[in-house]
Amino acid sequence: MAAGEEGGRAAELAAVEEPEVAVEDPRSFKDLGVTDVLCEACDQLGWKTPTKIQVEAIPVALQGRDIIGLAETGSGKTGAFALPILQALLDTPQRLFALVLTPTRELAFQISEQFEALGSSIGVHTTTPGRLVDHLENTKGFNLRALKFLVMDEADRILNMDFETEVDKILKVIPRDRKTFLFSATMTKKVQKLQRAALKNPVKCAVSSKYQTVEKLQQYYIFIPSKFKDSYLVYILNELAGNSFMIFCSTCNNTQRTALLLRNLGFTAIPLHGQMSQNKRLGSLNKFKAKARSILLATDVASRGLDIPHVDVVINFDIPTHSKDYIHRVGRTARAGRSGKSITFVTQYDVELFQRIEHLIGKKLPAFPMQEEEVMMLTERVAEAQRFARMELREQGEKKRSRNGDDDDTEEAIGVRNKVAGGKKKKRKAF
Repeated sequence: MAAGEEGGRAAELAAVEEPEVAVEDPRSFKDLGVTDVLCEACDQLGWKTPTKIQVEAIPVALQGRDIIGLAETGSGKTGAFALPILQALLDTPQRLFALVLTPTRELAFQISEQFEALGSSIGVHTTTPGRLVDHLENTKGFNLRALKFLVMDEADRILNMDFETEVDKILKVIPRDRKTFLFSATMTKKVQKLQRAALKNPVKCAVSSKYQTVEKLQQYYIFIPSKFKDSYLVYILNELAGNSFMIFCSTCNNTQRTALLLRNLGFTAIPLHGQMSQNKRLGSLNKFKAKARSILLATDVASRGLDIPHVDVVINFDIPTHSKDYIHRVGRTARAGRSGKSITFVTQYDVELFQRIEHLIGKKLPAFPMQEEEVMMLTERVAEAQRFARMELREQGEKKRSRNGDDDDTEEAIGVRNKVAGGKKKKRKAF
């Protein structure tokens, strides 16, 4: 798919160039070549200075080059591709201009919001249809033949979720004469293969060559017996009361169970996982963003890309199986120069996984200070809440089977019982 004058060799190798000209310490988006109306939009969003990936990518994109961008989560990648696309749209307005592929709908909605915020003064409209291949194959009159820009965001995760076939189908029906931006946290073999297939003589914009966490993130672990994980979680939520939390679980079932458990103990917790309907997932995310709920329990569907500014503490309730996912999870806090905490639960079964994480980030984590006797005082109340959570999970399963649908009743079922907490919602300690 390389340009004709480059010949077969360019198509085979798809050589990646480094940026030709380094931008010296830009003080504003205007220094990167961004037009005034978009600079004003950046200022209104509170984007005072460009991030590293924006410094590297925006000038190259404005020159009309394909880009492969490597940057960690929370690095400002959306702005790095959105601003050049909007600036090109100003020059050549048309109805269908750019396609952005993301691994989850939550991330798609977030990117949509940023495009509309940046383009609010120029009348930009976005849509997040989902199931794009299904529309291409079955929606009469729908096509992407006029497309000018293709963006693949979180490309490594798109491919890890086995969307390769769908991506191939999309590449076959969009114009070859286009600009392509591929952004990824990691350069995997699958991403390299996609780069060769989809990009023409791209410029590589990399701002991080190793896995690392931000300086203002305070990282801790606690080593605990597996059977007391719930009690230790409740203890930490009480000790750090007044903060907002994202708690990561390994499965949809454990995410739902833990949310029910915490609600029964009086905490304002809400789940987010792949077995919830899309409306319920967006509802959970919006309630947490609006601070109507202080605790968001999630699977790794929420570990990458989502920008929720007020997360104070990330808890790895279930340790991630893949060490790289740790970086993405804890990246939900300490964003944009703010401070934050992360606490990882390590049971007797998780020691090797935890050692891999420490090796990956190149540091030994300190233990979070705990009062063991206070934790043990919680076990009886927690055990009662566990029993109610199991009952509610069974009831939800029976309701789903009887309706033969996917309506989770998340908010409704999760608040059926507050017996353990006496029916009262408490803003600080649950007991």
